[in-house]
Amino acid sequence: MTVQEYAVKLSGNISKIIKGKDDKIDLVIMALLCGGHVLLDDVPGTGKTVLAKALAKSVDAGFSRIQFTPDLLPSDITGIHFFNMKEQEFVFRPGPIFTNILLADEINRATPRTQSALLQCMEEKQATIDSEFFFIDKPFIVLATQNPVETAGTYPLPEAQLDRFMIKLSIGYSDRRSEMEILDNSRAVHPVESLTAVTDKAELLEMMNRVENIKVNEAVRGYIADIGYASRHNSEIKLGLSTRGLIALKNMSQARAALRGREFVTPDDVKAVLPFVCAHRIICKSTVMRDPDSVKLDILDKMIKDIPVPTEQI
Repeated sequence: MTVQEYAVKLSGNISKIIKGKDDKIDLVIMALLCGGHVLLDDVPGTGKTVLAKALAKSVDAGFSRIQFTPDLLPSDITGIHFFNMKEQEFVFRPGPIFTNILLADEINRATPRTQSALLQCMEEKQATIDSEFFFIDKPFIVLATQNPVETAGTYPLPEAQLDRFMIKLSIGYSDRRSEMEILDNSRAVHPVESLTAVTDKAELLEMMNRVENIKVNEAVRGYIADIGYASRHNSEIKLGLSTRGLIALKNMSQARAALRGREFVTPDDVKAVLPFVCAHRIICKSTVMRDPDSVKLDILDKMIKDIPVPTEQI
């Protein structure tokens, strides 16, 4: 089975529940195949949690869900050592991070102290608990949701944490035809509960390895590096792309190429995934009262047009 066939199988299963959003499903699958974390940012009721659960149900792997609230503690995420009276010793009780797919629901409702418990886990795939290291099995993917409205009582994610998300995307409202299908499928038992797994952890790891080996020509790597340089020397951008961001851009470009049946990355792959990989990583100098994401996307669009595109044979 090719990566393209694998993605079609996974996407087909998820689209039984998420109607009319094939492009967004493909982006989430790309991030999954890169081992990257996904931030779903949208208004309530658009299917963020349902998409995350549908993906988790489609993969026969470990799954945990954390409902983030202001009273959530770091130990509720990582786990604790508790004293076992029977054995008269301290025993480690692992938290929900010790899984393969973690749904962090309404992540911005937890305090910064609690949010910081995810920093090491997301980047290093390990956790330090009471001065002891615990490794998390691969793959480890965080699917986080947050609402851009109802911001009272929420804590915006710091740049260090935003940078750990490979992509940020909004699902958006469905069109009329898709909503008619959703209404027809609504039952007392949620349709996502009827989903069955179409792949397992071993197959997922194999596909992730294939994506990692997709060829990235020197000219394309140079193009990605030029994008990073341009973002750091743009008069409208206060904070440009990090090296981690450029690695994420390369990885997502590899995944896009694989989903289209190619063994190499083209500049078009890079440009196609750039808005989802880069917009949440930059900070603009502008204070214009507009949608910040719209401002960032406009700046990135103008910036990418001024960067020479490699034209040699890939």
